[in-house]
Amino acid sequence: MARTRKPVVEVRRSQRRRRTVSAYREGERVVVLIPDRFSRAEETEWVARMLARLAAREERVQRTDSELLGRARKLISRYLPDYASHMVPASVRWVTNQNGRWGSCTPDDGTIRISHRIQEMPDWVIDYVLLHELAHLVVPDHSAAFWELVNRYPRAERARGYLEGISAATGLVLADD
Repeated sequence: MARTRKPVVEVRRSQRRRRTVSAYREGERVVVLIPDRFSRAEETEWVARMLARLAAREERVQRTDSELLGRARKLISRYLPDYASHMVPASVRWVTNQNGRWGSCTPDDGTIRISHRIQEMPDWVIDYVLLHELAHLVVPDHSAAFWELVNRYPRAERARGYLEGISAATGLVLADD
């Protein structure tokens, strides 16, 4: 997907950051994190470099609703096989209107919605969020039984930490569900 206009770029300098540079989208804006000691020339160079990396990643990562449904089916058969015969989500789709959570599930009608904010995150994080929502088709609340299902995913704790880190770094306050 080619962008026709140059994004608004916000550069955030950090005294703690020594060498690493990172960038991410925050709405329509691109945030570039750089060390405080960088000169203006280094800043300009790294902003251009990071914009190119983001554009390349966005071209590579075009996740679809049908791919998401396929992932859900694989996760069910791998981590929730004892529920596979009666656990079929009615729909699994990406949505752009979830600003307060990574995903949501309506157990009554079997619909699962996953925030577009995680589309570019690593596959193992997407799988965690998806499995979390799939578990709600079996256990609608966040009881011990629910967490037992979610924790069947071997990277559950790591993915929760990753999402907490993203939330903290971006200043987002997101619900666990």
